[in-house]
Amino acid sequence: MMRRRGVGVVGVAAVAHHASNKGAQQQAAADQQAADQQTIAAQQAALDAQQAPAPPAAPAAPPVDPQMAQLENLANLHTQGILSDEEYTAAKAKALGI
Repeated sequence: MMRRRGVGVVGVAAVAHHASNKGAQQQAAADQQAADQQTIAAQQAALDAQQAPAPPAAPAAPPVDPQMAQLENLANLHTQGILSDEEYTAAKAKALGI
């Protein structure tokens, strides 16, 4: 009678172990590749942010002339009726140094 030569239990276990190691290695490689892609994407986003043109600077407000500000304030007070015509004229002349 011929005996069939088989792998046996130990052989099957070795093949299964080898297959599971190969699958784990492939999964680890896929995980590493995904992590690398995320790192590259983050680096690219940071680089894009650095290279973005700066927004234009807001125009500087013209320097305020104190005498002009005082005259505008007097005109507002006169318009609101707080200063009479005579008071406004006198205050304006004083502000202008007349």
